[in-house]
Amino acid sequence: MNQQDSPRLSLQLILILGAIAALTPLAIDMYLPAMPNIAKDFLVSPSLVQVTLTVFTAGFAFGQLIHGPLADSYGRRPMLLLGTISFTVLTVLGALSTSITELTVIRVLQGFAGAAAAVIISALVRDMFEREEFSRTMSFVTLVMTVAPLLAPMIGGHLSVWFGWRAVFWFLAIFAVIVLLSIVFKIKETLPKEKRIPFHFLSIIRNYIKLLSNPVVLGLILCSGFSFSGMFTFLTAGSFVYIDLYGVSVENFGFYFGLNIICLILMTSINGRFVRKKGTHWMLRLGLVIQLFAGALIVIGQWLDFGLWGVVIPVMLFVGVLSIIGSNSMACLLARYPQMAGTASSLGGTFRFGVASIVGSIVALMPDSTAWPMAGTMAVCAVLSAGFYWFLARNA
Repeated sequence: MNQQDSPRLSLQLILILGAIAALTPLAIDMYLPAMPNIAKDFLVSPSLVQVTLTVFTAGFAFGQLIHGPLADSYGRRPMLLLGTISFTVLTVLGALSTSITELTVIRVLQGFAGAAAAVIISALVRDMFEREEFSRTMSFVTLVMTVAPLLAPMIGGHLSVWFGWRAVFWFLAIFAVIVLLSIVFKIKETLPKEKRIPFHFLSIIRNYIKLLSNPVVLGLILCSGFSFSGMFTFLTAGSFVYIDLYGVSVENFGFYFGLNIICLILMTSINGRFVRKKGTHWMLRLGLVIQLFAGALIVIGQWLDFGLWGVVIPVMLFVGVLSIIGSNSMACLLARYPQMAGTASSLGGTFRFGVASIVGSIVALMPDSTAWPMAGTMAVCAVLSAGFYWFLARNA
């Protein structure tokens, strides 16, 4: 897309792109409060219902590796439409499912279809904007995408209590239809036919090997992956730490989540204001420094027993810089490989979500009598995120 043809960044465009990116986070986190009801309805053990979440993430991770190269070969819009239509149909089928086996199959296919929106969105924005403007746009998109999993459990919980677990799927289906209509009427193709890469399976494998063999690419991917893993750690253990360990009431839990969102909005605004002046690497380093400070602060808070606010404030800072780190690391990555933005985006997304899932699973298996597992894991994620950038990507 020529510079003169680049669209103007507007609130409408941010909301549409953010809604597209939020599809999969909503499908994961809105589903969590409904899982006990699903087990009771189908008369199965909770572990069988948990499998439906595991297979969803597996389908999502694998789908990103496929949808990215397809978007580089056949265009962003067709693959985005196909993925969103498939996601919508599968969501309706999920609402109508009659057994846990049926739901499990539907969820793995739903995860695979939902991966299209997650991976193509970065390539789409990279086609639209140059590097600094890409980072600015993606920081706002990341804001919406990150707010979604923070709010989704509350929405899903109320829907499940008021109308039953199937209401979660009907809500997702309606949201997916709105996203689909937005794509149809507001999103144009951004990858010209002359710039598309012919689809060959062996070429895809070679492209992935080419990307992973580049230390800078690996550093940026792992930097973003471990940063996101820190937030995923909070999503895994945060409600237990706040409610069970520090006595926060269930009705006030949303207030503390809201503090994270406020900090995220503030940091995203800072990135949007300064990234064009300072550059993507400068802003990325700023985000990593703040994240390291937050990681150290949460450990000190546990060590010196600062209580609830010794956790709340560091978590606010950690979650707040997610959009700075995520958007700028992706901007640096895609700037190196604009001709295969879909492939690079899919690899980054797979690592980001894959690493976070592994870290979250490890945290879930740790003892839950103190806040140390969450605090220590978030601190380690901050160190690893900064370390991979510093040793592999800082001289890019």
